[in-house]
Amino acid sequence: MSITERDNFEDVANGFRRELLAHCYRMTGSAHDAEDLVQETYLRAWKSYERFEGRSSVRTWRYRIATNVCLTNLEGRGRRPLPTGLGTADAQAGDELISDHEIPWLEPVPDAAVVVTERDTIRLAFIAALQNLPARQRAVLILRDVLRWSAKEVAEALETTPAAVNSALQRAHAQMADANLTEESSHAALDREQEKLLDAYVDAFWRKDMAAIVGMLKTEAIWEMPPFIGWYAGSENIGKLIDTQCPGQFHDMPMLRTTANGQPAFGLYMRQPDGTYTPFHLQVLQIEGNQVARVAAFFTEGIFEKFGLPLVLTEDDLPASLATASA
Repeated sequence: MSITERDNFEDVANGFRRELLAHCYRMTGSAHDAEDLVQETYLRAWKSYERFEGRSSVRTWRYRIATNVCLTNLEGRGRRPLPTGLGTADAQAGDELISDHEIPWLEPVPDAAVVVTERDTIRLAFIAALQNLPARQRAVLILRDVLRWSAKEVAEALETTPAAVNSALQRAHAQMADANLTEESSHAALDREQEKLLDAYVDAFWRKDMAAIVGMLKTEAIWEMPPFIGWYAGSENIGKLIDTQCPGQFHDMPMLRTTANGQPAFGLYMRQPDGTYTPFHLQVLQIEGNQVARVAAFFTEGIFEKFGLPLVLTEDDLPASLATASA
């Protein structure tokens, strides 16, 4: 590749990384794997750039490479579930907590890391449902429904026929319908009342006010916390879980706000004997109306760093509302 071609490659490459990361994340369910696959996509694009003939846009060409990089990576690999996707019955608050670090769990992705024009295409429920599809069906659905490619474009990218693409899309739609992804569970921008709900949610955990926490959960709410394999249904059951299994007490659990998968998220910290607060888990919330419908609490090592959250909080670092409450 000549210097001119190299410079031109850099010009056309800029601006695609974050949207390609979103694409690879949809395919794999892993933010970490997605980063590696985007790097591999750029490497393959660099090596083949001089052969790029411009018959499609650079963006389409990059997505085609990224899709096939993902498909190669997914060969022989199992899906990435959340606990609700294991096929087990819901647990009760008093059941033994069992973790499984051998399962390749679905991971959340920071909003800041990806470009998403339609937030529903990155939300946890959608990504979890995608993981139930065979890899090629997953690719077809993403390329057709998310990126709005034609059947012909998808067929060319996957080296198949438009008829095969349409058949795969039909099967994918049938399986995704079982995930019950409704308009009610979509994520538009939060309104003022929902923002007040989140403020109250943070305050309730800070005070460990179980009545307040339970009251903010939908009656049929779901709580899951990988790598623990159990999942919990029902606001009262979830309340008992938090009350009896969460070690924090009054003024032990501050939260810092962030966003993940187009959804509100919080890093929850736990007070230590020296008076500092250290990471406990990252909660990703699904809000429906003015209640919390679902919480995925991730106990993943390194997750606070990935979301740019501090690893230690002192009293001086607490949000103003919590610092005032604890004074």
